[in-house]
Amino acid sequence: MPMADFLLLSWLAGLGVAAVSGPLGCFVVWRRMAYFGDTMAHGALLGVALGFAFQTDPTLGVVIVSGAIALVLYFLRRQKSLASDTLLGILSHGTLSLGLVVLGFMSQIRMDLMGYLFGDILAVSLADVVGILLGGVLVLAVLARLWHPLLLMTVHEDMARAEGVAVDRIHLVFMFLIAMVIAMTMKIIGILLVTSMLIIPAATARNLVRSPEAMALMGSVIGMLSVSLGLLVSFHWDTPSGPSIVVVAMMLFVFSHGIHGWRRV
Repeated sequence: MPMADFLLLSWLAGLGVAAVSGPLGCFVVWRRMAYFGDTMAHGALLGVALGFAFQTDPTLGVVIVSGAIALVLYFLRRQKSLASDTLLGILSHGTLSLGLVVLGFMSQIRMDLMGYLFGDILAVSLADVVGILLGGVLVLAVLARLWHPLLLMTVHEDMARAEGVAVDRIHLVFMFLIAMVIAMTMKIIGILLVTSMLIIPAATARNLVRSPEAMALMGSVIGMLSVSLGLLVSFHWDTPSGPSIVVVAMMLFVFSHGIHGWRRV
């Protein structure tokens, strides 16, 4: 494949992920669910390992494992026997370690573990791009349908229940949406950095705009800018693509924080 073609595919895949991560990441930031995102991301390694073990698409394994983690968290949180951060810590480190153990039993299978841990956006195929775009459209459509109930839940959960919002069901669907985005983003940014695309662009947008809708749109724009500049840096200086994208996103956040501080003076 000519260089221009695979660079175009990488760019389109990154833009697709950024467009979805912006609005979804706003709720992750508002609802303080960053640790939940990390837990889902760490569990993705177990999904990759099971995908190889059963000789199927690792992305499918990630979706299944992430969905299972969401269900386990949903039922355990309802029992309220342990604090949420304790449950997240157990699942995060437990699934990551289990994934490494499963991979240890498959020494006969050669795989690029670094590519899964830190991403390899330059290795995406046309099928990957199509899958990301279709999955992104589905996630955005569901999120648009749940936008106002999620906002009400974020402002005051008890008020949302009083208004007749199915809080538990919507929260479960929201966790599944995060699972889908993590599966989509894994190949772009990598398992260890995947939560950054949910958190950093949304946090940057929060410094620049005021309304929820504007923040969601700005989060997507900042994510797309991070992908574009990160790929440019990676191409010219031969740096890892995933970490380069995250570094650019972090620099944009620092810049936006400076603007936010200047406005308050």
